Amino acid sequence: MEKCQAWRKEHKSCNLEIIKHSIKNMTNNNNSQNGSTPLTTKGFAMPSLIAIIALVIVVGGIGYFATRTKPSSTAATQTPAGEKTLPDDTVVKADSTTVKPDGTMVKPDGTMIKPDGTMVKPDGTMEKKEGETAMNPSTGSGQEKMMAKYTGAVLAGKSAPLLDFTKADYDEAVKSDKLVVLYFYANWCPICKVEFPLAQAAFNELTTDKVVGFRVNYKDSDTDADEVALARQFGVAYQHTKVFLKNGKQILKAPDSWDNKRYNIEINKAINQ
Repeated sequence: MEKCQAWRKEHKSCNLEIIKHSIKNMTNNNNSQNGSTPLTTKGFAMPSLIAIIALVIVVGGIGYFATRTKPSSTAATQTPAGEKTLPDDTVVKADSTTVKPDGTMVKPDGTMIKPDGTMVKPDGTMEKKEGETAMNPSTGSGQEKMMAKYTGAVLAGKSAPLLDFTKADYDEAVKSDKLVVLYFYANWCPICKVEFPLAQAAFNELTTDKVVGFRVNYKDSDTDADEVALARQFGVAYQHTKVFLKNGKQILKAPDSWDNKRYNIEINKAINQ
């Protein structure tokens, strides 16, 4: 048995060779003590064999469960150190880079990268994702200078932009002395689909820079929390409602449908009042 134990210690595993080796030594020992012929399965050999097999299974099982790899508790996905999420779902990274819910990234130096890959530098220079310079406020046209500062998509307008609503653009417009025109739009509304192109045409005809318009999503699949709050603020009950603001105050609210001519009349009247 001492030879068997030494062999097992050297090879550090329990297998069929261990069993065979143990049986051979056991049989030799018994033969030498009794001076008889080798034991048969009818004698002591069979119980010994069963006991050794049982021992091998137990030891092997203990070794397996003791050494198998356990899942690491650190494997689960964790928020990177120093990163936090604000109530509006804006993510602030450890280096102070912010990522807005719409995917817009603002770096610590003020550089803005839009979801489509367009980069807006702190000086207003815009670069397309391919690297081609799109506009520079110091060298571009008046329209380019105007458009460079907005984060929302420009839907119409040469002098006065009609923008897809973003809270950042809206807050800046309200602080200014410009007339702010809000159009509450639902992508499922047939009236909106007919009327909004007329609003776009009216903005394309404007020659003043004293107006900023916004298409505000209303109770549709594109509506975000800021747009819901805005509709609630002005008590909007129907899509295709128009709201005019001047110096931060509401001066008009109209839920009826307008044509191109009506838009021009109402906008010019509001500018001059």
